[in-house]
Amino acid sequence: MDSDQHSSEPAGSAKPVRICNSGSIDVDGLWQSIQARAEEIHDEEMGLQSLVHDVILSKSCLGQALGARLARKLAREDATREELQPLLGGILADDPTLVASSARDLSAIVERDPACDSALQPLLFFKGFMAIATYRISHHLWTRGRRELALYFQSLTSEVFAVDIHPAAKIGCGILLDHATSFVVGETAIIEDDVSILHEVTLGGTGKMTGDRHPIVRSGVLLGAGAKILGRVEIGEGAKVGAGSVVLNDVPPHKTVAGVPAEIVGESADDAPALAMDQRLLCRKNRGG
Repeated sequence: MDSDQHSSEPAGSAKPVRICNSGSIDVDGLWQSIQARAEEIHDEEMGLQSLVHDVILSKSCLGQALGARLARKLAREDATREELQPLLGGILADDPTLVASSARDLSAIVERDPACDSALQPLLFFKGFMAIATYRISHHLWTRGRRELALYFQSLTSEVFAVDIHPAAKIGCGILLDHATSFVVGETAIIEDDVSILHEVTLGGTGKMTGDRHPIVRSGVLLGAGAKILGRVEIGEGAKVGAGSVVLNDVPPHKTVAGVPAEIVGESADDAPALAMDQRLLCRKNRGG
């Protein structure tokens, strides 16, 4: 992602933000695996031949494919595919980190979602991935002063994917947005690398405060379906928030919280719940035990 995210430090926290700095990915290798699977689908499923050829087989790289897929999904009367595809493709070509970030998201989905058996599936079918990919483009535009266009893409993401992410929010790589419907992220929210988020999660503010007023979610966190995290609270590294919880206070690292309002119910059973994707409230009382 852009340089402002690498060096940023959230107000009220002495710990720097880890965004898109926890490793690299072989984008070309991932693209080759996507192409190989696309060729198989093209031969096996006549009903998808046109889509697969247009988005994957006729393209030379992941950036071109991503631009084509998003243009097909986001096209409207006020922004046709013929207008969107060169715009999106140009942005992705100008900033390769956007493609690398999306590649890490694709890999995270394959690794964590048992319903996904190839990186081609989220690229073509999963609206959570497409929503995050569109956010990345809107954030790129926002940080370069093209704020009206960034807000336009935010609006499209809300309309098409039922996901509302402010383009000023800072989101890392390796994000699994599972199911995605009704995911909301406020302007000053920060989500670090390797976080998994279920549907109907809100990272919101409280009232009319200005400045840093939305949550910080550290790496390895799992946010259960329907969790509401409100205000400038920090969800510590490796923590888990139970489904339907309302979080109004900081959550220490590696703790599990649940309830309305949320309370600590134990230690996270996994060092990185986001990777384990176990949404049950299984806890351990001591880190060593």
